[in-house]
Amino acid sequence: MLKNFIYLIIFLSTVFLYIRYMEYRSLYFPMRHLQVLPDTVGLSFEDLNFMTRDGKKLNGWFLSNKDSTYMLLFCHGNGGNMSHRIEKLLILHHLGFEIFIFDYRGYGKSEGRPSERGLYQDSQAAYDYLVLERHIRPERIILYGESLGGAIAVDLVARKKVKALITEEAFSSTSDMTKVIFPFLPSFLVFQRYDSLSKIKKIYIQKLIIHSINDEIVPFKLAEKLFAAAAEPKTFLKLTGSHNTAFLDSDNLYREGISSWLKSVR
Repeated sequence: MLKNFIYLIIFLSTVFLYIRYMEYRSLYFPMRHLQVLPDTVGLSFEDLNFMTRDGKKLNGWFLSNKDSTYMLLFCHGNGGNMSHRIEKLLILHHLGFEIFIFDYRGYGKSEGRPSERGLYQDSQAAYDYLVLERHIRPERIILYGESLGGAIAVDLVARKKVKALITEEAFSSTSDMTKVIFPFLPSFLVFQRYDSLSKIKKIYIQKLIIHSINDEIVPFKLAEKLFAAAAEPKTFLKLTGSHNTAFLDSDNLYREGISSWLKSVR
């Protein structure tokens, strides 16, 4: 009897560890090598490092724009690193933004290993750098969260003062995504929550939620769920195209949608 009990404990422990491993592997796909720099597409930039409160050194790019009204604090998705967002940075820069993009812990040149708590700390550190070191007023900052970065941006906006929020191809919560990817897995076994759904209800600044109806990774219905839960004022911009390229597949709609929305922010 005791032997069977021990075998059961070993089995359950193995299953638990496997679920935790799969959860981590499903959430984070960091790459260390920076493939390209902004100046290769004509964007002047400052490569800089800053520290988190728990002592991790993070790497970021500051792209100035002398004609800008707003500073875009960019939280990228779960794959690659900030160098994989060059095309998007170019578009957003042409739309008139100054941009600060950074790599989370474990991505690019940034120290550490990603986790939900850690990534929240990273966005906090990036915000503090802009406000405390660059002396940028919170009223000038717009948070931009791409995919997983949407959850990180929502969390930061729920805690800090900014002008507005943009999410692109973001999901409502990890629990909802788990039901899509692993429908057989009980939600109580999901440890990293990224619960934007509950947080966005209490955010009353201008919000732009961008999502492709063809997104093959984050279902469109999760964006609709997030938008429905969001407090006013809010705008929904529907694109077509894949999860990672909808901003290019719907290039004109993407540019015009953001430009039009910015008029309401002013």
